[in-house]
This record gives sequence, C-alpha cells and structure tokens, in this order.
Amino acid sequence: MSDALTALSPLDGRYAGKVDALRPIFSEYGLIKARVKVEVEWLLALANDPGIVELKPFSDAAAARLRALADGFSVEDAARVKAIEATTNHDVKAVEYLIKERLKDDAGHPDSELGPALEFVHFACTSEDINNLSYALMLNQARLSVLLPKLDALIQKLRAMAHEHAALPMLSRTHGQTASPTTVGKELANVVARLQRQGEVLAGLPMPGKINGAV
Repeated sequence: MSDALTALSPLDGRYAGKVDALRPIFSEYGLIKARVKVEVEWLLALANDPGIVELKPFSDAAAARLRALADGFSVEDAARVKAIEATTNHDVKAVEYLIKERLKDDAGHPDSELGPALEFVHFACTSEDINNLSYALMLNQARLSVLLPKLDALIQKLRAMAHEHAALPMLSRTHGQTASPTTVGKELANVVARLQRQGEVLAGLPMPGKINGAV
C-alpha cells in the first residue's frame, strides 16, 4: 500500500509535495537539531559567565567546533540520538548524551577545551527550557526561510496582475446581487494590501522563550 494512503495526515500524504520545504524544519529531525543548537548555545553562555569559575571561556576555535555540532547536524546524527533514546526513554536526555559523546571525541583534539566541559552540558536546565526555545527556533526559521518568502512571491505576482488588469471592468457584488462596477486590478490591489498587512504582522511576531532552571 502507498505510504501516502497510510499517512496520519494529508500533509504527509496528498499534500506532502507542497510542504517539502518545511520538512527539515518541523520534522522530528528538525526538532532534534534545534535542541542540539539550544544546548550548544547554553553551554557557550555558561562558559562566558564569569560567575561560573569551574568552566573557562572557550577560544574562538573551540566555540566554532562546538557550534559545528548543531550547524552540521545530519539525519544520521539524529538517528544516533534515537538510538540513545531507546535506552534513556527520554528524548531531551538523549540529545544531551549525544553532545557529551561528541565532546569526548573532541577530547583527542590537540588543543581541546571541550572535554572538560562535559558535565556542564544541560547544566541547571529542565527539559522544557530546551524544548520551548527549540520550538521558537523552528517557528522563526520557517517564518524567515519559507513563509515570508512565499508570501512575498505571491504578493509580487498579484501586484503584477493588478497592474496588468487595472482597466479591466467587472461587476462587483453585494448581498448576493450585482452592484457598482469595479475593475479586476482594483480588487486584486485590495488583496495585495491585505496580504502585505498580514505579512508585516507575521514578520513582527515575537518568539519568546524562557530558561527557568531545573526546579
């Protein structure tokens, strides 16, 4: 039987091709990647906090290697997280363990500063600290890289059509009846104005987050 016919949602079946651009962002792989990014940035923030004397600030090279864990995160890396989760039975803990694995691997680097930071991964966090920030990152990425560009392309297309048909007459309607004449271009221009307004609202929506700590 076709995978599309056994999909739980039409988004994974009939309309799958329409949302391909969102798949790397909103899939479980996308969520795991976002969690890795949050954990990495939290570790860097801890290292830069002068109040945490046990953890020294990382050099630019070490910070770059750490960020590369998130920036270069692959589907194979996500599969490793799922393998760890089969033992931990905890999705966020599995991400923590993957990062620790990679830091152990880095300990063999000639100028490794990451090995000593091992036990500061996820330090003072609860799972929701990681999750809420990850979902915010995913939503923001989808907004910036997919939704707003698609909306802008639609607006540009409709604007061009509005100019093309600016003088093309048509009947308007009210209460289900024909009414005063208008033009196709004018009605399309109305749609453009409304889409622009909603695009500005979407672009300006804040993506709040929190880190409240383990308790």
